Amino acid sequence: MLDKLTTEMRNQHSMHLDEMSTMEILETMNKADEQVLTAIKEQLPQIEKAAKYAIESFKKNGRLIYVGAGTSGRLGVLDAVECVPTFGTSSEMVQGIIAGGMKALYEAAEGAEDNTELGAADLKNIQLSENDTVIGIAASGRTPYVIGALQYADSKKANTVSISCNKDAVMSQYASVAIELKTDAEVLTGSTRLKAGTAQKMVLNMISTAAMVGIGKVYQNFMVDLKPTNEKLLERSKRNIMEITGADYDTAASYFEKSHHQVKVAIVMILLECSYEDAVNRLKNSDGFVRHALIK
Repeated sequence: MLDKLTTEMRNQHSMHLDEMSTMEILETMNKADEQVLTAIKEQLPQIEKAAKYAIESFKKNGRLIYVGAGTSGRLGVLDAVECVPTFGTSSEMVQGIIAGGMKALYEAAEGAEDNTELGAADLKNIQLSENDTVIGIAASGRTPYVIGALQYADSKKANTVSISCNKDAVMSQYASVAIELKTDAEVLTGSTRLKAGTAQKMVLNMISTAAMVGIGKVYQNFMVDLKPTNEKLLERSKRNIMEITGADYDTAASYFEKSHHQVKVAIVMILLECSYEDAVNRLKNSDGFVRHALIK
């Protein structure tokens, strides 16, 4: 029942929200958001397990798949699409699936989140396999669409993770790893796009980033597999090469071109004074880890 969920309860600090000044509203929301960090910290061991699941899947050429409805689904799609330019992944490697399809990103998909079979069908449509990791996201922890997806994923022997914002969430029992973020009552009653949504986004960012570090997409704390799809990213790529190698701008730009716009290849070429072919082979033999490729 909804009235039993902490995410649906009234926040005692915002009972008179409609009487507050704009600054009072902002201060109340800011204070409430402090709870998000605590909620996440308490679940770090579970979040670690989820990240390791994703790394395991990537190493087996599997995928990381987020499944959710409404705000939760949109957050999954957001994190998935941002992996492409940030880490140079394919659009298949990290996917966000939302109840009702992509049109649900900007308009309500009536009844889709209440359909258990639809959650399973959407995973079946992408040919889910045992090499994949499925992360079900639902603030309430009881969304039928997400539960259906987790049940199907389990039947295919895929890794399963649930992210909810209520303790003892129903869907936790359908996942091998259950992340329960106790964000409690929202400032605006039931509006889980607020604290709950913030907490979910942060956790998804943590999982995907840690997983990408785990498969060699990062060197030091630089993005070295980013896709330079615009002027900003082109310049960031060159700056990253400069920072890591100590090269000047012109040298970094030159090797960036010689490496066919592959930052990690340019880094290895400069630091080891080797050819493009040698750098590519070194990275291939090092599973894409720059640090390992630099060992002479």
